[in-house]
Amino acid sequence: MSRKGQANGDQRRISPKSDQEIALMRRAGQVVALVLSKLAEAATAGVRTAELDQLAETAIRSFGAKPSFYGLYGYPANICVSVNDEVVHGLPGDRALRDGDIVSFDVGATVDNMIADAAITAEVGRASEEARRLIRVTREALAKGIEQARPGNRVADISRAIQRYAESHGYSVVRKLVGHGVGREMHEPPQVPNFVDGGAQESPELAPGMTLAIEPMVCQGRWQVVQERNGWTYRTKDRSLAAHFEHTIAVTGEGCEILTVRAAAGRGCPIALDQADRLPAQAQAGGSR
Repeated sequence: MSRKGQANGDQRRISPKSDQEIALMRRAGQVVALVLSKLAEAATAGVRTAELDQLAETAIRSFGAKPSFYGLYGYPANICVSVNDEVVHGLPGDRALRDGDIVSFDVGATVDNMIADAAITAEVGRASEEARRLIRVTREALAKGIEQARPGNRVADISRAIQRYAESHGYSVVRKLVGHGVGREMHEPPQVPNFVDGGAQESPELAPGMTLAIEPMVCQGRWQVVQERNGWTYRTKDRSLAAHFEHTIAVTGEGCEILTVRAAAGRGCPIALDQADRLPAQAQAGGSR
């Protein structure tokens, strides 16, 4: 969504976040993590992607947050649901998931005007071994990138780690779409590519207070993507499978904090986890806006 950050876009001045702003992003991140967990559980054969969008909206609002994606650049849904060869920005609708599909969920939540953003790829039923390997490597590539998110490193160090890991396992990383700064707005500087293509020495240096959405988009085949006629969804040009994982992180004095993982109750979490496991009935069945 700039749509997910497009390469060579706006590179305005990077603005670090205050401790208070990061605390709000941490709360938003907990909502995102909990909703992604619920979506993964609900991704079963026969469920329609519009039902998953309704579930996510109801859950986000039940935690006192707002869906960050709805209306962003005119986006007509609350989350992105991308299936199989769809990379990002899959529009929820009448499509029913089938056993063996892989599905990526991208979720943003806003708490007191501060945003957190994350994504996962899940299998529906039992996916092929090839698909499961793609999911695993993409998740691990995200972890490799996050390891490089520390003061004194550069954004390019994150990018290089992701690219090297994915390519070492025989995959390619999407180049048209990139990660991004996040917080006060959904898409802020700097861009966080999943590849390095020259000019790495000019890449922004990481410093405490910077908040980033790091998000490898990894393809089973070639990295080229095409956009659907709906103006949103990107899919692989060769129709190979794609996986997508994302976390929002805050750079700290020692390294970084992942803001979109489920924390133990009482450690910055806005709600107890046992409460999250008892979502309202309308959230589990699918509510309406």
